[in-house]
Amino acid sequence: MGKHALLSASSSHRWLHCPPSARLEEQFENTTSVFAAEGTAAHELSEHKLRTFLGIKSQRPISEFDSEELENYTDIYVDYATELITEVRSYCKDPIILIEQRLDYSCYVPEGFGTGDLVIIADSTLDIVDLKYGKGVAVSAEDNPQMKLYALGAFTLFDSLYDIQRVRMTICQPRLESVSTYEISADELTNWAEIELRPKAQLAINGEGEFLPGEHCRFCRARQTCRARAEEHLSLAKYDFKLPSLLSDEEIAEVLTVADRLSTWASDVYAYATDLSIREGKEWTGFKLVEGRSNRKYASEEAVIKVCNDNGITDIYTQSLLGITAMEKLLGKKKFKSILGDLVEKPQGKPTLVPSSDKRQSIKLNNTAEADFKEEI
Repeated sequence: MGKHALLSASSSHRWLHCPPSARLEEQFENTTSVFAAEGTAAHELSEHKLRTFLGIKSQRPISEFDSEELENYTDIYVDYATELITEVRSYCKDPIILIEQRLDYSCYVPEGFGTGDLVIIADSTLDIVDLKYGKGVAVSAEDNPQMKLYALGAFTLFDSLYDIQRVRMTICQPRLESVSTYEISADELTNWAEIELRPKAQLAINGEGEFLPGEHCRFCRARQTCRARAEEHLSLAKYDFKLPSLLSDEEIAEVLTVADRLSTWASDVYAYATDLSIREGKEWTGFKLVEGRSNRKYASEEAVIKVCNDNGITDIYTQSLLGITAMEKLLGKKKFKSILGDLVEKPQGKPTLVPSSDKRQSIKLNNTAEADFKEEI
């Protein structure tokens, strides 16, 4: 396991909003997950493929996650990266191309460093490309602090050698078919570092500043027992659980603003309490551990098939058409679109209430649609 900076680039969205959270998290074990391990495997395989493309000697990594899916999705990222490299080489004969480069930004953030998946210096332009292997939520490069920290590290490394005028940051998330690029000037980057980054980083390293709950709490190790987060959500109790019809429009809007985070917080606390009960035998007043519900399953499908065949029972199989994703994978995207494209439809999604900051376009319902929607509720 490699060393991680306290004020890491990957957690910067959190400690920039809530500076004291960085020190608070130190009290909790920094555990990993199968998703993180899978992401590491994707990065290692992508690094190998890019090194091979650049003619650098590389040994193909072996991982428990090796699969056709891992192969295909890393190919998508590598295809994007190699196309960018080829484009840069078309107008710059000797660009600097670095893969999995350690980037030190400690001149702005105490002990700060990270790793850039792909760094390219060509004439006056700095390119930073980051692979995200997750498939939960698309990550935007726009004003992304993690990407800006990587850019600062690369800028610091090469500024004395090159006249860097613009910085281009790209996040490639192949499992969501998402590529996001954000460009700023070098002056904008360094101004942000001096005015916003440096003072907040100093607060964070000292464990100072104000706790500020928000969506950035999602991956905080202290989120389950953080008092500031609890107080924010428990403040809803002031409504005394009145029926929505008795709340004002302003009160309903306030509840909607925090409802999603409230649900997540409650789930976090429940998971924390359950984990302590299982691991340490902790008892909580008014609660107990019970055996959860489970679904029946065959102890051995091979044995079931044999017994059925021995008893003359043969009608034990069902057949169904491959799903769209499986069919597209079987045929390939181009052939799938060519022969089955007209037979695939995407129904209109059910109307969903989301915050105004959501990037999806707002919709207006006509009277018929409103009636249909109400019937489904």
